Amino acid sequence: MLEQGLRVQNLAWMLSILSVFVTSIAAAAEPTTVRELPATAKTVKEWVAQVEAATVQVTAIRVVTVENRLQVQIETADGRTLQATTRTEGNTLIAEITNAVLALPSGQSFRAEKPTIDITEITATQINASTVQIRIVGDGIAPVAEVVNSDRGLVLSVEPDEDAVAEEEITVTGAGQRGYRVPNASTATRTDTPIRDIPASIQVIPQQVIKDQGATTLSEVLQNVPGVSQGIQPPRSPLNAYNIRGFSAELETLVNGLSVRTNQGVTLNPNIDRIEVIKEPASVLFGQGGLGGRVNYITKQPLRDPFYSIEASVGSYSFYRGAIDLSGSLNSENVLYRLNASAQTTESFIDFFDQQTYVVAPVITWLISDQTTLTLESEYQKNSGIDDYGLPAEGTILPNPNGKISRSRFLGDPSLTSSDSQVFRIGYDFKHSFSDNWQVRSVFRASLYDRSAQRTPGLSLLDDKRTLERFYGVSEQSSNVYNLDNFVVGKFSTGSVQHQLVVGFNLFREDFSFRDEGPLDNIASIDLFNPVYGVSIPEPSVIYNDSKSRTQAQCLYLQDQLALAENLKLLLGGRFDIASQTSEDVNFFGSTNQSQQDEAFSPRIGIVYNPIKPVSLYASYSRSFNPVTGTTRNGAQFKPERGTQYEIGLKADLSSTISSTIAFFDLIRSNVTTEDPDNPGFSIQTGEQRSKGIELDLSGEILPGWNIIAGYALTNAEITKDNTFAVGNQLINVPKHALNLWTTYEIQSGRLQGLGIGAGVFYVGEREGDLNNSFEIPSYVRTDAAVFYRRGNFRAAINIKNLFDVDYFASARSRTRIYYGDPLTVIGSISWQF
Repeated sequence: MLEQGLRVQNLAWMLSILSVFVTSIAAAAEPTTVRELPATAKTVKEWVAQVEAATVQVTAIRVVTVENRLQVQIETADGRTLQATTRTEGNTLIAEITNAVLALPSGQSFRAEKPTIDITEITATQINASTVQIRIVGDGIAPVAEVVNSDRGLVLSVEPDEDAVAEEEITVTGAGQRGYRVPNASTATRTDTPIRDIPASIQVIPQQVIKDQGATTLSEVLQNVPGVSQGIQPPRSPLNAYNIRGFSAELETLVNGLSVRTNQGVTLNPNIDRIEVIKEPASVLFGQGGLGGRVNYITKQPLRDPFYSIEASVGSYSFYRGAIDLSGSLNSENVLYRLNASAQTTESFIDFFDQQTYVVAPVITWLISDQTTLTLESEYQKNSGIDDYGLPAEGTILPNPNGKISRSRFLGDPSLTSSDSQVFRIGYDFKHSFSDNWQVRSVFRASLYDRSAQRTPGLSLLDDKRTLERFYGVSEQSSNVYNLDNFVVGKFSTGSVQHQLVVGFNLFREDFSFRDEGPLDNIASIDLFNPVYGVSIPEPSVIYNDSKSRTQAQCLYLQDQLALAENLKLLLGGRFDIASQTSEDVNFFGSTNQSQQDEAFSPRIGIVYNPIKPVSLYASYSRSFNPVTGTTRNGAQFKPERGTQYEIGLKADLSSTISSTIAFFDLIRSNVTTEDPDNPGFSIQTGEQRSKGIELDLSGEILPGWNIIAGYALTNAEITKDNTFAVGNQLINVPKHALNLWTTYEIQSGRLQGLGIGAGVFYVGEREGDLNNSFEIPSYVRTDAAVFYRRGNFRAAINIKNLFDVDYFASARSRTRIYYGDPLTVIGSISWQF
């Protein structure tokens, strides 16, 4: 009753915030074009108000090199003229645009670090209601720039330094930058660090890639990340499942850097700005788990200036989706808001399958002072529909004497199959800067998840190869996760060595419960080739499982990024965890109670060397831990599983707009439980699995308007020690070879300006379908395409997925549950920002 009361209070709190948002939006509506201005001003005050209302929105800022000259391209929504004046202060060139407001997609600031050898920084900020200030900081002397109006806004063309041009030492970083290349990431270090200075493999999928590909699921986004493959859930499921470097990462989900320890209720929601994937055992900053890596969702944050966006999509298999994105100020000074909401419904090529998803995600930021901010963020998501149970291997991947099973066949019973889930998340992010060099942060998130389901999956295929035995079960599941992280970030020097220090402590708790019941006897079997639906439920019903557990962890962690020299950086980190778990399991055989406590230290060491500024050579060593519940035959408590990785790699900025990474890794999972050969029915921890391989990724802008994101992975993930499965067997759903390529071109000028096309090819090699390696999932090549048009604040697109309607298999859960990938699918979308 108490939990229900708290949930009602949480929902009431969220609804009250929404009512405030709606009221504030109505109150904050101001004219944004000259045509909307009131009559001729009669006073100076009225005249100033009208001028401010006529300001131009800056929607993108790019730093590029054109004919050996560095250009700061300032783009407006509709190509309207900008008014700029320039001056110098010391070593800084300052350009002030007096009729503009920043409306960048990812925030209200822009920053580019060291775009050339003689320019240390470029920033863009909103200094008052109608003035944007661009600051270009020179290394010793102020740069010189020519101001040129363009058909898309304004260009600051910076005079080059001959030495800098000759060395081609260019790298760009910036927030709010539109493009495929994101030079900075926070996931790996908790600091806004250039990716080339981080001794780990990191890939960021920005908002533009998600939009250009028309992605509607997490699986579609992660296909752009080499080394990530589909896991044991179907790609259309809201229960995300994926492997990173060969190992399951279902529970390795982060939201803004905090673990939510679940694969459920975190989908491609409208409040997601970008997705960062770190591929290493990352226990130092994020705690238990994270063997192959983690996926971090970065959410959209409030904007200072009014921003309103609506989007509508319609597509194959009755796909309908509507979304809004609203942001601005709740008052005239220091309280900002953002509200994302969406409703989506879809059917599928699978008979009886349907799914509905509703999301509401409000955020409020309070700018308490220049040094202190507090952000309150919440999200409510509801999913309902029918699960996909897949098809047996015989008749899909393997031959079946009765023929091939239709890929649209549903083998559950639609009258006895349903799934309903909801998740409510709420949290805060408090930041206070003591100075330019020291900051303290406190971040908290609570994630409350519930799911109820009726299930009728297949069990085993009989000898006639057409009769599938099934069972019926009703389950109730809940997972309440609470995560508090407090840390200090500081910059200081010891002699000639510069430090960026992160010190923090983390408190984590998860309360998990699962209840599953159903009849003792199976429900009626189903004929794969002549299905009959509408079966009855046998009596009596029993409880298969009723379990409750609580996992708690407390930890201290420290990380230091040391600049030993201008071209040599060292990263040192360590984390000490104390983790405990209590559990109670009840079934028709009886009940068991267990409790245990583990302690673990997880180190992280990395080094980065720049032979030349655009190139980084790196090497790293890192470890992870994951508690394992249970005991041996002698009653000895299982030790935590450990992950150990060695990695070397090279990162390069091939130009000011293109970056690439190549990584070589060797990852070992140890303390894996396996059958005890001397004591049947018991386990021992002598198992080991190993994954090693090569990954290559490339992303950025080849030429103005021509973007690319591509990757290749060679992964050999196998069993190296085990008493159950043969040594050398490959891990499940891990292709040895995988390749992805997506590219778009948008016309930059002329009457067809804004028209673009996109195409992608995705190759996934053969994969094993189970640890016995009893069957193999065949390779496939899938082709996607897109046509889009963007003019000012309007965008329309048509995305075609699986252009040639290839029959392919996305993954497998078992021999009776093989999942088809989606056939030819077309989705059209339109969006408008105002």
